[in-house]
Amino acid sequence: MKKIGIAITDPEDWTARALINATKEKGFSPFVLDLRTAEVRVSSKTPEPAALFKAGEILLSDLDALIVRDAGAGAFEGVSFRFDILRELEAEGVPVINSPEAIRNAANKYHASYLLAKAGLPVPETIAVQNVEAALRVISRFGDAVIKPVFGYKGKDIARIKEGDIRFSDRKTGPVTVEEALESLLEERGMLYIQEFIENPGRDIRAFVVAGTAIGAIYRKAAAGSWVNNLSQGGSADRCVLTDEQKEIAEKASLAVGTTFAGIDIIEGPEAQTEYENENKNENENENKKIEDRRNGNKQGARILEVNGTPSGKGIFDAWGINSAEYILEYLQNIL
Repeated sequence: MKKIGIAITDPEDWTARALINATKEKGFSPFVLDLRTAEVRVSSKTPEPAALFKAGEILLSDLDALIVRDAGAGAFEGVSFRFDILRELEAEGVPVINSPEAIRNAANKYHASYLLAKAGLPVPETIAVQNVEAALRVISRFGDAVIKPVFGYKGKDIARIKEGDIRFSDRKTGPVTVEEALESLLEERGMLYIQEFIENPGRDIRAFVVAGTAIGAIYRKAAAGSWVNNLSQGGSADRCVLTDEQKEIAEKASLAVGTTFAGIDIIEGPEAQTEYENENKNENENENKKIEDRRNGNKQGARILEVNGTPSGKGIFDAWGINSAEYILEYLQNIL
């Protein structure tokens, strides 16, 4: 029976449990491990291996494959060490999905934006800067801007700046000016990753892609009074049927970042907002509004916000009954 490692940090996580169950259903033997417990012994003695990888009592190089649900956050050197282990396991011949390179590509929002744009995929206009003066120029140009932590997750610590007002996604902003807030963020992060805010109907799309195919999608709707659509920030999920355009860009985004499975976050843009707000108006009024929007340059279409290389499968399961873990294990079964 083939041994499949499943790297997790939270045993109660829905996706972790789904992966464990799907592994058993496919006839594999699951080995649940936490990479934060990993130890490596490096030796040049022969005939011993160059490195001995262990997590608890599990000898990682004996695994037939390793699925990474969560490598664990923390201090830079600890996180880097865990990704080094994943890279080295790959070099030892253990299939790792998603690959450490793909997870890193997706986790780094700045680099992911570069990879997506290089692949010709639509992304919000993004400018990265390293000083307050440059940031102020960018914000003035955008008019409505979003500043995200490059390595952020779950919609945390995102700032929106509009008309001299700054609001954070998950905390109250004290009586500070935009300049003071930017200085604080710059001191903390060393750079600022700034995107134009895309007007939208209070929702975005999370498309789940496995092995190059979009298996389903949900709308993530912001909680009342919020502008952040993440489910972890109080948002709610609803069924979404992807358009041909959305399906295509989701699948190409996963390919561009290198993921085997991914959650692709897509924003629909101003035209979708117009349709959403005027859905009860008559057909002629809607068509006239669309024509006006196109003349004003507002028809910008769907754009990719982010690629998540360690996505939760709970939202799409709750909405559709689609179990992404089964698709991931089917892919693994085909390559082993």
